Amino acid sequence: MSNEIRVAVEPVRVRPERKLSDRILSVFAEVRNGEGIGALLLGANVFLLLEAYYILKTVREALILSEGGAEMKVYSSAAQAAILLLVIPAYGLLASRVNRDRLIASVTIFFASHLAIFYLLGRAGFRVGVLFFLWVGIFNLLVIAQFWAFANDLYNKDQGTRLLPVVGIGSSLGAWLGSVHAGQLFPVFGTYGLMLVAGSLLLVCVLVSRLVNRFPGSFCKFGRAAGEKPLGREGAFRLILNSRYLFWIAMLMLVVNVVNTTGEFILSKLVVENADRLIASGASSLEQKAEIIGTFYGSFFGWVNLVGMLLQLFLVSRIFKHVGVRGALFILPVIAFASYGLVSLLPLLGLVRIAKVMENSTDYSIQNTARQALFLPTSREAKYKAKAAIDSFFWRAGDVLAATLVFIGVQFGFAVQHYAAINMACALIWIAIVTMITREHKKLSASQA
Repeated sequence: MSNEIRVAVEPVRVRPERKLSDRILSVFAEVRNGEGIGALLLGANVFLLLEAYYILKTVREALILSEGGAEMKVYSSAAQAAILLLVIPAYGLLASRVNRDRLIASVTIFFASHLAIFYLLGRAGFRVGVLFFLWVGIFNLLVIAQFWAFANDLYNKDQGTRLLPVVGIGSSLGAWLGSVHAGQLFPVFGTYGLMLVAGSLLLVCVLVSRLVNRFPGSFCKFGRAAGEKPLGREGAFRLILNSRYLFWIAMLMLVVNVVNTTGEFILSKLVVENADRLIASGASSLEQKAEIIGTFYGSFFGWVNLVGMLLQLFLVSRIFKHVGVRGALFILPVIAFASYGLVSLLPLLGLVRIAKVMENSTDYSIQNTARQALFLPTSREAKYKAKAAIDSFFWRAGDVLAATLVFIGVQFGFAVQHYAAINMACALIWIAIVTMITREHKKLSASQA
């Protein structure tokens, strides 16, 4: 009788080969198998949106300055906030009647069609500068807020924390290349022709957002059934007032814009004073003042976009990994407090330039991505309706408050040091608001665990 020896052989598990998109994006963040294509499509979507916006921003400046003057730019902030009081409820009503895909497509096509109308009016000889300036201020906030709501709706909290920094790369690249391309395309298409270029990019955005639906495996929370349903009927402002978490995010947007706008005023004031000194010293003629200012801002914006893009590429995902979204929110207010503290002691143009480069580049990368990620644990109604109100109305309300502070400062003869001190105080309020947000975020995340 022979003894049989049986050897249990475990089956060899073959790990699926990672896709090229996953391997490429893994350089910048932790991208798991199958997630890369979805992140690339969302990045392409926001890239096109930002490309279109920066082209329209160039057209906006050309029209408003030639038709309305610099004063009209200041007055437009209050007007935009007033208009948004009507636009936000209308957007909420639409979101309660149609599903996600139809909402995104209809709003984007709605704005794209306006560009064709502006084109025809401009070619017919109508002065559209002021109206177009107001329109761009509504468009860029609402449509971009809608995109980030879409991204939050597709990702769950863990996946969004890892991948939203990758999606944000598309935003940084779109802002940078959009400003570059606008200057190159302006002589070719002209003021009104660029409107049609931007409109075409918006229509491509609709196609890209539809293409996202073909890759449901890229998103852990891709709820096709949820995406097919319209949102609840609760309005945006009611959602914000009924939620401590959303309320503090709204206050964050307001304070952030007050600090940013006041800082921009400080920089502009010093740039103009520097140009005036050059003219008074005989080093430059009056006709060259605009060239001096333009050259300064061309270099300044270039550095802001470059540093912001490098932060988005190599630091944002790593910061999220080590300190999380909550920790990332503290970085910019600390930078702002320290920067304006130095400016209050040494109000020099070179120092203010460096401070604003650091502030703006951090805002466009770390702060922006963290702010978008705050909506990952919220309801779908909050993602679309409340976010649209927060990113548009409360942002513009910050413009109005900053303009009021500047107006008061002008009446009382404030120097640069006084405005820097105001921003230091606002930065402390900012840190306190972020502390409240992190507490509410922790509670909300724990309740969903």
